[in-house]
Amino acid sequence: MTDRLPHEKGFHVSWDQIHRDSRALAWRLDGHGPDGGGWKAVVAITRGGMAPAMIVSRELDIRLVDTISVKSYDHQAQSEPVVIKSPDMAMMGDGTGVLIIDDLVDTGKTLEVVRALLPKAHFATVYAKPKGRPMVDTFITEVSQDTWIFFPWDMALQYVEPYRGKD
Repeated sequence: MTDRLPHEKGFHVSWDQIHRDSRALAWRLDGHGPDGGGWKAVVAITRGGMAPAMIVSRELDIRLVDTISVKSYDHQAQSEPVVIKSPDMAMMGDGTGVLIIDDLVDTGKTLEVVRALLPKAHFATVYAKPKGRPMVDTFITEVSQDTWIFFPWDMALQYVEPYRGKD
């Protein structure tokens, strides 16, 4: 066991990297939907899934895009997931032909809640951690469970003093 804080083993993802990895996710999903390989809709898990979902929907020319809001983090502390906003369930049905997109699956608890609402949907994330990996159908990159991923929408540019300091 280590005394490190969750963010001390960090994986920093740039806008460029999330774009490349989201496009790779789209390419992996292309042609794998039901009924001839097409997908009827994309549902982004907000907020982290919004950027990847936009890129995937563009790459696969999917025009029906909705969101589901699930709160499972309070800053860096994970809590029990709660659905705050659901997609249009009349349009989504049981999830057949629907892509659920998120940036990351950590423990899988968020996806478990969403899967209960849309049991036949296809769950895809850009990044996956080992505990949550069984809950996701398609992903691009696996990272260790103790890695904290810093996404570009959570970061700000700022000046950092040089290591050696001032003369």
